[in-house]
Amino acid sequence: MIKVVQAYDRAFVSEVPTDDANALEAKLTAAHRAFLDRGGWLATHERITVLCRLAELLAAKVDHFARLIAREGGKPFTDAMIEAVRAVDGVRNAADELRTFAGREIPMGLTAASTDRMAFTIKEPIGVVAAVSAFNHPLNLIVHQVVPAIATGCPIIIKPASATPLCCLEFVALVREAGLPEPWCQTFLPEQTALAEAMVTDPRVAFFSFIGSARVGWSLHGKLTAGTRSALEHGGVAPVIVDRTADLDRAIPSLVKGGYYHAGQVCVSVQRIFVDQAIKTEFVERFTAAVGKLNVGDPLSPSTEVGPLIQPKEADRVMSWIDEARAAGATISTGGSRLSETTVAPTVVVEPPPGVRLSREEVFGPVTCVYGYDDIETAIQTANSLPVAFQSAIYTQDLARALRVAPRLNASAVMINDHTAFRTDWMPFAGRGQSGYGIGGIPWTMREMSHEKMIVFKA
Repeated sequence: MIKVVQAYDRAFVSEVPTDDANALEAKLTAAHRAFLDRGGWLATHERITVLCRLAELLAAKVDHFARLIAREGGKPFTDAMIEAVRAVDGVRNAADELRTFAGREIPMGLTAASTDRMAFTIKEPIGVVAAVSAFNHPLNLIVHQVVPAIATGCPIIIKPASATPLCCLEFVALVREAGLPEPWCQTFLPEQTALAEAMVTDPRVAFFSFIGSARVGWSLHGKLTAGTRSALEHGGVAPVIVDRTADLDRAIPSLVKGGYYHAGQVCVSVQRIFVDQAIKTEFVERFTAAVGKLNVGDPLSPSTEVGPLIQPKEADRVMSWIDEARAAGATISTGGSRLSETTVAPTVVVEPPPGVRLSREEVFGPVTCVYGYDDIETAIQTANSLPVAFQSAIYTQDLARALRVAPRLNASAVMINDHTAFRTDWMPFAGRGQSGYGIGGIPWTMREMSHEKMIVFKA
């Protein structure tokens, strides 16, 4: 059994049974058999019907799922409600995408050898999908992995994070209620870690979807069967440049949200803030004051803005990184203390040295770092200096500077006058370098989970 507890106070929530090797084999066999039976594939209109019904069922339980997200995942209820509403929209997004999800004409007659021919492509599902998900968005990440598979016609086996399995289990139950036969969407809760690897590396798996740590993701990626495609979503150490023309009245609240949303447990959370020396003192004072006012507490309380870390050991780790920076000479302008077993005070670290972990690695906690710069070229070089790259940002009122800096930042997306954690579920979402592989976002994942087959007619 997996014991599920509330992230905030470790109070018991539920127990759920685990799956053994026999269960894994049965699930893989069922999924693979369903895919091989091409005559049994659901037609596009049938998949649209399932998705539309699923959206209705999910919309009717938004409040329930928001509470579940807050309990098992520790996300403040206000933000959990936003996640639940986004999940409904994500399901609808996939159904809408199917209206234009199609192949294309391939021109013929361009050479003498290709005359009297007509060619076009059609979309086909890639095959069985094995998905491993993360804890930090326990409903919406499941939607991002499961719904594209349903839309494209791929059987999927989804493993949720062991700390937050309840949203996944209840969502998949709704998938069944919406009319999708069981072999096309199954959950897997392995009784031991080795079984998760066995699922992912099975030769019947055609696509591997992973959201989580780079260490685990790249390790599993290296063990995939030849021909298995994949998409990996890891994290970054998101950089933000604040130039001297930035509107601090707008920039500071934005950066507070981007850095401390879900206690910083977001793969694109603001972490490194590079501020022009001309405004650094003012920025640090105002940013520190705003962060210091954040309300930390029980995620089920409407007034809570920052909740717990997912486990006590994560709070231990974050505190050790803060202590390392402090010992190396950094200034802690606010926070830097442990509030409870699972909560850490929202912390601002000023000028941590480049060698400490806060400057090099993703903290995944309620901590941001502020660095001054004299030359924006230096800020760009430092922002680009790590082997991870995801989303980045620049705050400025100088249009020419924004247009000059954005292309030079090594990032898959650059936000101008917005924080790095901004995301919509239909936009491309991808890490570069060690931060990931492939492209996320519901329409984009649908493309990743599909083959394009060409058909050629000769007159």
